[in-house]
Amino acid sequence: MEFKTLRNIENSFKQIRLYAIVFAVLCTAVTGYALWQSYRFAELQRQKVYVLDNGKSLMLALSQDASINRPVEVREHVRRFHELFFTLAPDKNAIESNLQRAFYLADKSVFDYYKDLSEKGYYNRIISGNVQQRIEVDSVVCNFDHYPYSVKTYAKQFIIRSSNITRRGLITSCYLVNSVRSDSNPQGFNIEKFRVIQNKDEEVIER
Repeated sequence: MEFKTLRNIENSFKQIRLYAIVFAVLCTAVTGYALWQSYRFAELQRQKVYVLDNGKSLMLALSQDASINRPVEVREHVRRFHELFFTLAPDKNAIESNLQRAFYLADKSVFDYYKDLSEKGYYNRIISGNVQQRIEVDSVVCNFDHYPYSVKTYAKQFIIRSSNITRRGLITSCYLVNSVRSDSNPQGFNIEKFRVIQNKDEEVIER
């Protein structure tokens, strides 16, 4: 009788230990699931941006990973630089204003190119000849496989004189490095090692 009682006690302890192990496993699973759900919820909340509209209503906007927009920002940065640097009017203040804004987007290589043109009297001829110059960027090709990003730009340059319009084919190359975003540099890039590969007349149209 005593042996049977001991066996019952032993079986009871085994059952209690089994229940305790099962309970501990269930508690661990519930805790792990709760932590995973909390982390997932926090990640989803970080992808949302709340915008206050004129101090009155609260609107919800979804944010995007900044890296998704980088190719678009590269093309816009390079296009904007070329428009500022190569769009010229026969006005000294207008030329200097455009060039100063272009210098915020690039390094010393652009300033060196500007100094070379200036020393050759290029800008003085623009002003004295009452010449308008504008540019149309056709394409911006960027290699994102290696950093700094190498960029090649294909554009058309139009030099408008009173007697004719000269169309030039312009090809430039440069490297882009990440920089600090600011009002003067909203895309957060800086152009390095800028050089003009080709800039030759393609057509002259008499006016």
